[in-house]
Amino acid sequence: MTAPFTSLASFADVLSAMPLADTSATEAAIDRNSQLTKPPGALGRLEDIAIWVGGWQGTGRPRIAAPQVLIFAGNHGVTAQGVSAFPAEVTVQMVGNFLAGGAAINQLSKCFGASMSVHALDLDRPTQDFTQAPAMTEAETVAALTTGWNAVDPKADLLVVGEMGIGNTTVAAALACALFGDAAETWVGRGTGVSDDGLALKARVVGAGIKRHADAMGNPLEILRCLGGREIAAMAGAMARARAERIPVILDGFIACSAAAVLHKSAKGALDHAIAGHQSAESAHAKLLGHLGKEPLLSLGLRLGEGSGAALAMGVIQAAVACHSGMATFAEAGVSAGDAES
Repeated sequence: MTAPFTSLASFADVLSAMPLADTSATEAAIDRNSQLTKPPGALGRLEDIAIWVGGWQGTGRPRIAAPQVLIFAGNHGVTAQGVSAFPAEVTVQMVGNFLAGGAAINQLSKCFGASMSVHALDLDRPTQDFTQAPAMTEAETVAALTTGWNAVDPKADLLVVGEMGIGNTTVAAALACALFGDAAETWVGRGTGVSDDGLALKARVVGAGIKRHADAMGNPLEILRCLGGREIAAMAGAMARARAERIPVILDGFIACSAAAVLHKSAKGALDHAIAGHQSAESAHAKLLGHLGKEPLLSLGLRLGEGSGAALAMGVIQAAVACHSGMATFAEAGVSAGDAES
């Protein structure tokens, strides 16, 4: 499928015309849930998750048979400001590790039966330092969005989108600050493990970027262009394609959620097909989830990125769907509702 946009304006038009969940399928899933051999509400949030998946899959009896994990990698010119504890070449090295099957996300993808692919975006050509110039041109931003859009398998039934990019916690903090306001200090975190001085530097760098690109404030896609990165734009493109295909999405940590936030601020309900896989240890992630209106499934102190927290949450989604679609109803099991509720 050719991406149905060639500019940021046409991408915005695509976002404004996205499909909704299937209400009849949602109602069918609610009805089935009410007949399963368990007391009402006994499976807690698992019940809500299964119903939500059913609505997006268009069936009262959903299934997860083809989960997909996408990893996007990009390099950032803002690392010239010294905002990361690691050099930019680590991005290339980690992409090699992904391709060799040696990263955590490889193991998690295998564990939950997901296909996985890695997409490196011009690693030899970092974005511009956003304290000095817009991070990307419009053409570069559209190209990255298109990479993400085209990476999604329309036959997938669950999607995790992850990333790799030295310096991208600073970029994510700048995006969150520009999209939602508040002081830069409230959005920056330690990322790869910077010191107190490094944390203060990150806040100054974010503040400088916001000031330089004041004209972009109020336009989420321009904010993405001026302050974002190729891998973050690609994640946004993949999330948007998933919505077009009605594929449920599990959001990963702070960086993935900064990409999601661009969609959230661009079109009402743009993340209705997405659920928060986890709350990471990055300090501002909980705050960002609050702005997105998402309650995380897990909170395990993860701060790796790579889509790892979302991939781990695949197991929860799979369990919810398995119970919903595999359990017997009272009629099928020959159990009276009164007995099950006692």
